[in-house]
Amino acid sequence: MVRSISVLGATGSIGASTLDLIRRNRADWRVVALTANGDAAGLAKLAREFGAEVAVVADEAALPALRDGLSGTNIHAAAGASALVEAAARGADVTVAAIVGCAGLAPTMAAIEQGGVIALANKEALVSAGDVMTAAVAKHGATLLPVDSEHNAIFQCLAGNDIAHVHAITLTASGGPFRDWTLDQLERATPAEAVKHPNWSMGAKISVDSATMMNKGLEFIEAFHLFPVGVERLRIIVHPQSVVHSMVEYRDGSTLAQLGPSDMRVPIASALAWPARMHTPCAPLDLAAIGQLTFRAPDETRFPATCVARNAVIEGGAAPATMNAANEIAVAAFLDGQIGFTRIVQSVEAVLARALLPAPGCLDDVIAIDAEARVRARELMETAI
Repeated sequence: MVRSISVLGATGSIGASTLDLIRRNRADWRVVALTANGDAAGLAKLAREFGAEVAVVADEAALPALRDGLSGTNIHAAAGASALVEAAARGADVTVAAIVGCAGLAPTMAAIEQGGVIALANKEALVSAGDVMTAAVAKHGATLLPVDSEHNAIFQCLAGNDIAHVHAITLTASGGPFRDWTLDQLERATPAEAVKHPNWSMGAKISVDSATMMNKGLEFIEAFHLFPVGVERLRIIVHPQSVVHSMVEYRDGSTLAQLGPSDMRVPIASALAWPARMHTPCAPLDLAAIGQLTFRAPDETRFPATCVARNAVIEGGAAPATMNAANEIAVAAFLDGQIGFTRIVQSVEAVLARALLPAPGCLDDVIAIDAEARVRARELMETAI
């Protein structure tokens, strides 16, 4: 049976891994829409290869290049935020939501409103608009499948079990490239060092989030919305080998863990094939070669981001969306060399301390919170905290 698929964020790391799996199982899929931020050449090449119905770039200035790249085909080319939403709303059996940051909010919501399967790789969507988005999933009968390795691992460990029987859920964290660094070393960390993740191949923004542990903080909030066990039953543990992707402990004392290689094609394949399984080219784990698996408690003195995120979800309201927006601005400033590494989370805390907006009731409210937080964060970039 051929299924239709749209990939929002096709030229990013998640998009590339998704399309690699589609390429290996080409007869099983019909590609509806592919989108990218501004890589017109890369998007046009993919759209041609997979015979997409529509290709969309978020950057309107890239539209002429996209049209040139698609000349001689019947693939529709479009650009801009509204075109992204229209592409997502075309409907597909599976929509992979992999647009980084809050730019993916509206397209993800548009896909949800079509009632299909949403393979969610944009954690910011649930962080910023968790209540709004989960309500939309319920209203439109959509199926939300997590693609993040940690949340997909939890999803797999919960299969066939009653969530009421869960005692605790543990998210594992690699600890990033700086997990053994001192505070003095962290203050001198460079963007080049921060993006060198020891285990995973990821984009710059998510790599920096891993280095600050904010990525795990965002995942904590995402898990809060995906798996309703309460904040007190969500935990984080540092696991440098990134072999155990997360664990679920049940009330009888049993703990189920999902293990796998550090390759995003594994959780993506889980979401694409659900409720079945599909072949991937990933090599199976060789536990004897790995030798040992180690775990340790997170150090929230050196890496306070997880504490900031936990407090944000407890506070609720506008706090999670504010935190996410402020973090995006701070990470961008760090990557541009404007601020130091430790200033990233300090900036987020400062913006949260000044947040005034009420809880969002709809997507427009979330976007307004996001916009105000970005303004405050940019102001802070120009002053000492």
